[in-house]
Amino acid sequence: MTKRHIHYEAAFEDYVRSRGWPYIPVDEQRKAIFSGVRVKSFDFIVYPPGAKTWVVDVKGRKFPYEGKGGRRYWENWVTQDDLDGLTQWHAVLGAEYEPVFMFAYWLLGPSDRTPHAETHTYQGESYAFLPVPADRYAEEARRRSPKWGTVSVPVQTFRRLVVPMPTGDVAASA
Repeated sequence: MTKRHIHYEAAFEDYVRSRGWPYIPVDEQRKAIFSGVRVKSFDFIVYPPGAKTWVVDVKGRKFPYEGKGGRRYWENWVTQDDLDGLTQWHAVLGAEYEPVFMFAYWLLGPSDRTPHAETHTYQGESYAFLPVPADRYAEEARRRSPKWGTVSVPVQTFRRLVVPMPTGDVAASA
């Protein structure tokens, strides 16, 4: 396992390994350049069973999030650069790759508020991983903060955009 300093990414990598899915971690220190333009990197290439190859950008969020406005659930903001980067990677890599935002929720609240039936324990903490195809997210995204360049989708829309995590054996689906 690659040594990752961001616990959300490390937990997702542990999850993928526990499922036996082949994957390639991306070296975050190296930035890709295509046609003289820097492209925001992603975190993993993942080969889930029975699905297109995923180009994964992990988005770590607390669940629930405690902020100035109180407790919030289903935080799902991304930056416009995140969206643009995955779109550019899709154009470079081709249609057989699916750009995916993997919302990695660090579960901090009561277990009855868990955002997903399946949880994964990593280093004593619980996480839920919810994949959202980047193209579908982009269709529904609304500006959240012009200052920070962020977008998000309404909670009900977000919950509808989440796709089921693939199941089964990679070898059987090949």
